[in-house]
Formats: sequence, C-alpha cells, structure tokens
Amino acid sequence: MSGFNSSDAFTSPAAQPASQRRASEVREGDEPLSFSIHSLPDPSQTQMQQARSGRWKMLAVLLVCAAPVVASYLTYYVLRPTQQRSYGELISSQPSLPDVKVQKLDGTSMDLRNLQGQWLLVSTSNASCEARCQDHLYLQRQLRETLGREKDRLDWVWLINDQQAVSEKILPAAEQATALRMPAAAIQDWLKPEVGHALDEHLYVVDPQGHWMMRFPANMDKATAGKAKRDLERLLRASSSWDEAGRTAADAIEK
Repeated sequence: MSGFNSSDAFTSPAAQPASQRRASEVREGDEPLSFSIHSLPDPSQTQMQQARSGRWKMLAVLLVCAAPVVASYLTYYVLRPTQQRSYGELISSQPSLPDVKVQKLDGTSMDLRNLQGQWLLVSTSNASCEARCQDHLYLQRQLRETLGREKDRLDWVWLINDQQAVSEKILPAAEQATALRMPAAAIQDWLKPEVGHALDEHLYVVDPQGHWMMRFPANMDKATAGKAKRDLERLLRASSSWDEAGRTAADAIEK
C-alpha cells in the first residue's frame, strides 16, 4: 500500500537512517520557549542612590579641605606631646583674642582681633618696662630672628597695661615690636599666669586663628630660650600646610 510500510513500525531505531533518528530526537527533546519578564528599576530608588552618592562625594571634598588643619593640630596636640614633652605649657581652653580696642604708641586705636592671621609671641608689663620686661622684649626679638625664613610668620607683641609714657631707652625696641596699650583688666581676663606667678613673668603664644594656646615658664632666660625656640619651630612646622606669612589687607597692621 502506498504511504505505509508496515516494516517501519518494527524497525529498530538503530536501523533507521541517521537523518530520521536526528529528526525524531529533536522533536522529542523540544520544549516550548519561555519568556521571563524582568521588572524595570524604580526611578525613586535611582534618585535616592544618586543623592546618597552625591552626599558622600561632598563629604569627601570637605574632609580633603579640612584634613591639613586637622592633621597639623592632631600631630602637635595628640602625637607629639607623647613622644617629646614641650617646654611651654599647652592651654586646653584656648581663649580667643578678646573684642577690645587697643592703642598704638602714636595714639591711634585698633581692634585687638586684627592681630589674628599670624603666630604671636606676647609679653605684657607697664610702660616703665623694668629689667624683666626688657629681658622679655630682647628674648621675643631674638626668638623671632632665629626662626630664619619662617620669622615672618611670627609677630612679637608687647601689651602695655597703663597710659604712662614709654621710656626713651625702650622706644627702639617698642618700635620694632607690635606695641599696644591694652586695659589691664582686659589682659587679665584673657591671659592667665601659672599658679603662684605674676602675669608679666611669662611669654604667651597665640595661634593664627587668635587662640592663646601656650604659655612659656616664668622667668625664662637666655639659657632656656633654646627650648622655647624648639617649641615655636614645631608649631610653625605643624601648621605649614595651612598658615602663611602675613595678614589679609583688612587685618594688616600699620607700623
């Protein structure tokens, strides 16, 4: 009969032609195609992720900008004192320059906060400037000069606590320093001596941000001035990444 061969039904798969076996295997192994539907990203979540990423980037920029200042103070206040004791006493409260008017020797007035922007080495006494005061003015000048190329980052300041005339023999030194008349009460409210000592027995260090941060021991002399110099050098070195010599035009002091 045409179209049917009875022997085909009984023919073993091995006996079938290879082309037929492959066709049969393909038909038996076929499975219907399946389609997976993936959900689209939520726009609100994408915006939140972008905002979070932006905040992290902004925080990173702020940290980079603040790092030099933080690192320099961390180096001096936290790390260095544990390795090598400073000669001067660090002041934990670090009071700022007071908001007070002071007078130059020519009688003109200025805001004491205009001193901000430089490291300051400060002494105080009355206008008569006896032996201790003269020694301090000499040490202030010498300490600044021995800093070499870094000396322009430090000003030496003499705060005069009365209205008496400055002695003629003191005027040459006073003209080199930043000599300012400041009310005694205002000086006492800002600077403090070591217990058992007078205010005029010390030299005081103020940082460029206007904070009183160190007090040298009472009655420092030429023999111990080298230790004070090392402290000043360490301070200048630790702040070199963010502090530069000179003040802005608005804060500049006319000599």
